[in-house]
Amino acid sequence: MSGPELWLVRHGQTEWSRDGKHTSNTDLPLTPEGEVAARAIGERLATTTFDLVLASPLRRARTTAALAGFPDPEITDDLREWDYGEYEGITTPTIRERDADWSLWMDGAPGGESPAEVAARTDRVVARVRADAATRVLAFAHGHILRVLAVRWLGLPVDDGAHLRLDTATVSVLGWERETPAVARWNA
Repeated sequence: MSGPELWLVRHGQTEWSRDGKHTSNTDLPLTPEGEVAARAIGERLATTTFDLVLASPLRRARTTAALAGFPDPEITDDLREWDYGEYEGITTPTIRERDADWSLWMDGAPGGESPAEVAARTDRVVARVRADAATRVLAFAHGHILRVLAVRWLGLPVDDGAHLRLDTATVSVLGWERETPAVARWNA
């Protein structure tokens, strides 16, 4: 290993994540199924130690962290979900009825964030982890922001995140292949 690992946890299921609705700033609670899955993440992480635990300020990420056994993460706005602006609460098929060629990864969201703005936030997280952590950092956040974080860890453009499926209540690990940033585990 050439540097610290960054462990990513996507929050447990919410009603909107279950229904495929874009959810950024709407602060939804976990469903009962999401709570059960968050507790199961805690069982999976129980034997691993972390130098730092980070979380998005949004309730679904903070609740997942608490139920997983990490009740006091450091809150950072840099892990807040991609701001979907006018597309908040809308599914991709509905958006494509208005704009057949729309891609969050290329276009961002009207009234929300651009890919470059999201990249800047995730780049700050990557820089901090690489500068401050000795062995591993745990981050609780959201589907799109974590996918961007992964590709920025690898030094890739934001739109490559489209190729990384990330389900709710999953654990992924970003690490190293010798001195090269690598994905050690994804969507597990």
